[in-house]
Amino acid sequence: FAPFPFCGVPPLANRESVVVTCDWGGREREMGPGLYSEIGKKARDLLYKDFQTDQKFAITTYTANGVAITSSGTKRNDLIFGEIHAQLKNNGITTDVKVNSDSNLFTTLTVDELAPGFKSIFSFVLPDQRSGKVELQYLHEYAGIGASFGLTANPVVNFASVLGTNTLAAGVDLSFDTASGNFTKYNAGVNITNADLIASVTLNDKGGNLTASYYHLVSPLTSSAVGAEWSHCFSSKENTLTFGTQHALDPLTMVKARVNNLGKASALIQHEWRPKSLVTISGEVDPRAIEKGSKVGLSLVLKT
Repeated sequence: FAPFPFCGVPPLANRESVVVTCDWGGREREMGPGLYSEIGKKARDLLYKDFQTDQKFAITTYTANGVAITSSGTKRNDLIFGEIHAQLKNNGITTDVKVNSDSNLFTTLTVDELAPGFKSIFSFVLPDQRSGKVELQYLHEYAGIGASFGLTANPVVNFASVLGTNTLAAGVDLSFDTASGNFTKYNAGVNITNADLIASVTLNDKGGNLTASYYHLVSPLTSSAVGAEWSHCFSSKENTLTFGTQHALDPLTMVKARVNNLGKASALIQHEWRPKSLVTISGEVDPRAIEKGSKVGLSLVLKT
């Protein structure tokens, strides 16, 4: 296990570096604007990813024919939720099957590279016979397009498109209900990226909420980064401002902290104690509910 993999940053920091590279059917996509969901993603990951107040345990094992089987359990308040997930990758086709403690069966089939830059995703949930959905994604040097629709007589059609480059991109995210003939969602966003900074502005909730975020990679060697997010709700005229930071104590240990303008503060420490196996301890204090005490979350992810 090499402490510094090919990308030149600590393993725990791979998910937090500014330059976004992902495997897309065997190709690295780092020249285009990406999909709409990637607008503001770096700041969201810094401020919200891995912070939790639940207790979670997950273990992943691999069979001889390459099937990855993950069993997980989550305790939230006094309730316990369980899930078993099996995944098989073969010749550009990924099959995911999940079953949870509510006896729901989730099946997803992902096909990479039907054509250059093109990905298709088919999913359905049993016993809900109306849950079938088809999602199509296309990545180009100057565009990222995603569309999905339900396999029903009057489906909801989702469409998201981003135009631009890896430094400047703008996009929209729309949902149209064919049964009512109305748009149920319309969002828009702009993303600006340079060597160590990402800034984005999004208009969400049918124009009812404006969010601006900022992510700055201070030191690639230690994955030290700072970020902020400002959100304004036009109907209630409420503003929420959240600041966050992260720092790698060593190649295997990451600490993160965040605080918002309401005084709610959270912190976590995450350690990779063996390859791809993580233990995360997080805590949260809310001064508006100080009588309830602080909240502590624990996550243990084991891959054998």
